[in-house]
Amino acid sequence: VQLVESGGGLVQPGGSLRLSCVVSGFIISNSAMSWARQAPGKGLEWVSNIYSDNTTYYGDSVKGRFTTSRDNAKNTVFLQMNNLKPEDTAVYYCAIDLAGTGPREHISDYDYWGQGTQVTVSS
Repeated sequence: VQLVESGGGLVQPGGSLRLSCVVSGFIISNSAMSWARQAPGKGLEWVSNIYSDNTTYYGDSVKGRFTTSRDNAKNTVFLQMNNLKPEDTAVYYCAIDLAGTGPREHISDYDYWGQGTQVTVSS
C-alpha cells in the first residue's frame, strides 16, 4: 500500500492550496480517509476525516477553511485549504483510517500513511 501526497508549497497568508493523496495497492472507496498535520516541535494534529458515504469531519482549527473530498475512481483524496494562516504551517499527511475513529496520537497509529507534504504559510 502506498500513499503519495502532493500539492504543498509556500503560500502567503490568506492564500489557498489543494493537496492530493493518490493511493495505490488499496481501494479507498469503502474506507475512511484522514488528513493530519505536524508542525515543527509539535505533536500530530488531526485535520479531517472523510467517510465512504462522503460524510466529513474537521478539527476546530480548520473548520470553515478546509474541505476534504474524494474521487474513488482515481483512488485519490483531496484537501482544499483556503484562507491559510501562518499557524497552518506543517507537514501534512494523508492516512487510511480503517477503524474510522479519526484522531491519532502518532501518524504511525494509522493503518497506512504517506510521506507527507510540506505546507508553509508565510509572507
